Amino acid sequence: MRTERLDARHARDVAALHGQGGFARGWDPGECAALMADAVVTTDGVFVGSAARPVGFVMSRQAADEAEILSIVVTPAQRGSRLGASLLGAHLSRLAGRGVTQVFLEVEEGNVAAERLYRHLGFREVGRRKGYYPKTGGGRATAVAMRLDLA
Repeated sequence: MRTERLDARHARDVAALHGQGGFARGWDPGECAALMADAVVTTDGVFVGSAARPVGFVMSRQAADEAEILSIVVTPAQRGSRLGASLLGAHLSRLAGRGVTQVFLEVEEGNVAAERLYRHLGFREVGRRKGYYPKTGGGRATAVAMRLDLA
């Protein structure tokens, strides 16, 4: 397993992975490329063996000394293998190296595996946003807002 920085050349891979994340609205490759070309956006991918394509990614946007995780996805075939923890840990180290002291994210209430991962890495709940996430098939889900202090 290895992690490395991704750029706009990986936009199709990131869009495809995001589509496997179970989100109500996917990202298209153009949207991913635009995000990844932004100087304040950091995207890391995780690769298995000598694979040329990532099996997961995490993307965040930095503002001053804060960052927000925009998305993190590991392909369903690789879930439960600790790749998500390794990927997010490497990403948080990269953010700390860029002067980030606080990281924020939202996770859908009831996503037990994701909440467990975030809490394991030190994130804590700081609020809830009712009706934040649109659900496939209709309805809306609550988002749990979380924060990690890096410094």
